[in-house]
Amino acid sequence: QDYNYLMMDMMNEVSVGHTFGGGGDIPQGKFVPGGLLGADYKIENGRYRFAKIYNGENWNPGLRAPLTQPGATVKPGEYLLAVNGKDLTDKQNVYEMFEGTSGKLVRIKVGPTPDGTGSRDITVVPVGNESNLRYLSWVEDNRRKVDQLSDGKVSYIYVPDTGGSGYASFNRYFTAQLDKDAVLIDERFNGGGYLSDYIIQILTRKVLGMGHQRDHEDFPIPMFSNEGPKAMLINEMAGSGGDALPMFFRTAKVGPLIGKRTWGGLVAAGSGVPLMGGGGVTAPQVAIYGLNGEWESENHGIAPDIEVEEDPFLWRQGKDAQLERAVAYLVDQLKKNPPKKYKRPAYPTFPKGDQLGKGGG
Repeated sequence: QDYNYLMMDMMNEVSVGHTFGGGGDIPQGKFVPGGLLGADYKIENGRYRFAKIYNGENWNPGLRAPLTQPGATVKPGEYLLAVNGKDLTDKQNVYEMFEGTSGKLVRIKVGPTPDGTGSRDITVVPVGNESNLRYLSWVEDNRRKVDQLSDGKVSYIYVPDTGGSGYASFNRYFTAQLDKDAVLIDERFNGGGYLSDYIIQILTRKVLGMGHQRDHEDFPIPMFSNEGPKAMLINEMAGSGGDALPMFFRTAKVGPLIGKRTWGGLVAAGSGVPLMGGGGVTAPQVAIYGLNGEWESENHGIAPDIEVEEDPFLWRQGKDAQLERAVAYLVDQLKKNPPKKYKRPAYPTFPKGDQLGKGGG
């Protein structure tokens, strides 16, 4: 571990991203999985009280929410009174009570009052990590906020990375909101992955024709397209593929970038070099430059067209200045340039006595 630290300290001096080191003879401590219920707590009346329950998606194994399962539902405002028969008060650490319970059956007592009146016992299965539940809650809260601020006119699409989960999120949220007039892409905190030209290709699709099916609304061709105004949210915690995505977004002139400058580490990692001690180091092998002949991202990042500083104090209160500014921009664009409406022509009427459908010469 000490050697790895020194090696990485030396590699840092070259000021380039995607340079890694690690491995070797490192002692492995015993891992003790915790247990989490997917909830926020507050202390009231000497007890732990559920302040928020994260819903998740129980059909998705990676988003299972312990307190929203059939027969084990808990409501915000109820108290957590006991765990496996042991009374729980504010004198104890609630997380200590669930140590080592991830994936195991745990009996908890919950109820509407701190004295246990009207309480009930339920069996839950804690998860080892609830970050996915909190992530989904944040995304869905943002989507609902955008929908509210825009009166249902702007779609919200969060792209957490430019790998598998990022593409899955883009496809899911883009196709589910094709009825919206404008598109807001949020790539803040994007963890990178691969180059994101696929997303740009979808966002820049043009409608080539319209289709009409009986008893249905007319549909554009290609179907997965949106010609309305678009904008992208960026911040200093987005990098690598999270640098490339806004870089390509700007190059393709999809729309403005709103927020703060990205991280600035776009070079791609290369293959590793093994060391005698069993560890290894890597060096980047691919660098990306713009069509203007400049290294647009490396050690600088992609700057926004509209800079908006996020206030941590307001963020804690549920306000998002960057998000609100982006929605305001798109709503204004819709007022100036209403979405295109393609008019379906009347069905043709053929004159009597024509030869359509008849055989012969």
